Amino acid sequence: MKKFILVLFCFPLILQAQTGFEKDTDNAYANAEKGIYWAFKHIPDTKNKIRNDLIFEGELLASVKLTKQLGGVKVESTGFEGTTKVSVVLFRSYKLLKKEGYLKGDVRQETW
Repeated sequence: MKKFILVLFCFPLILQAQTGFEKDTDNAYANAEKGIYWAFKHIPDTKNKIRNDLIFEGELLASVKLTKQLGGVKVESTGFEGTTKVSVVLFRSYKLLKKEGYLKGDVRQETW
């Protein structure tokens, strides 16, 4: 009987830890997405690579690296939440970036 009561009291703690993990992972992923959107809005005209850290109120939200490649742009964004880290790598073609409104002018700049 004592073991059953002990398990009954520990079960909510296990569920709470699992919920905390999911929350931290979701928040880290959301921060990585913020980094991706930042990179798309800041595609440089002359440089081939840029790196930046997104910091809000002294806390690192995301670390972003954008690299221009033949045919498109590669973005690597790592989002942080507490001790959780989520990395997202994304490639977008120049034509799609122009269609989505992130690039202005001629799309033929595929040799950046």
